[in-house]
Amino acid sequence: MQKQRTLKTEISYTGIGLHSGREVHATLKPAPEDTGIVFVRTDLPGAPQIHAKAENVTSTLRATTVEEDGHKVFTIEHLMSAFHAHRIDNAYVELDSEEPPVADGASLVFFELMAKAGIAEQAKERKEIVIDKVYRIDDEKTGRFVMVLPYDGFRVSFTSLNPHKLIGVQYEDFHIDEAVYHKEIAPARTIAYEKEIQALREMGLGLGGSLENVIVYNDEGWLNPLHFEDELVRHKILDVIGDLRLAGIIRGHVIAAASGHALNTQLAKKIAAAYANR
Repeated sequence: MQKQRTLKTEISYTGIGLHSGREVHATLKPAPEDTGIVFVRTDLPGAPQIHAKAENVTSTLRATTVEEDGHKVFTIEHLMSAFHAHRIDNAYVELDSEEPPVADGASLVFFELMAKAGIAEQAKERKEIVIDKVYRIDDEKTGRFVMVLPYDGFRVSFTSLNPHKLIGVQYEDFHIDEAVYHKEIAPARTIAYEKEIQALREMGLGLGGSLENVIVYNDEGWLNPLHFEDELVRHKILDVIGDLRLAGIIRGHVIAAASGHALNTQLAKKIAAAYANR
């Protein structure tokens, strides 16, 4: 039997949003049992709440967006990944903007903030998502897929496919616990191809991106030093961990080939629907 978990104390962080480029103040707070992860938009009248649940996903364009009653937050996947790694069931995330800070472009800052705040065990039993059969989402056109199957623990195996000669095929396989996540996954930053940056900015995306929080490559090489030789696939693992947290805290083996937020969140919705009445 596992007990639910929340933060021991509140903790705050200020930075800029990856896509919005706007300064945002984030405060992570303890929450009662059965609350889940709830974003609170303190910049809006009445401080509306948006529950970080698979059913609330409305967009996956370069980031994962959740929306409730017309209010939204986007680029939540890095923060959600850290919550999943710490196995935190309940927390409030107060934001005075529509996007959390990008921080280091990974989840290390969020993971360490949560550790600093401390984790508190609660009285009520956790409703863990124990995978009991195969759940799979395929992109028939591209052959990309993401699936989860029964496993005693939480494991992610990911194959990243990038046509650029500098990157190519990358593969990693991790049994995820807090220590492994902290060392091997949390420092892996988001990635961008230099030739695509201007087009993204014309779409209103990546306005807060810089060499401090994004690893950038061009046809000659990397513009900034890597944390890992295969940092791209590790960041993909970070993302899928965050996206699947929208279904709950999972016990299972995730296997993916070049999946992104769209496939990941479709799988989260499929899992959440299957376990809704259990």
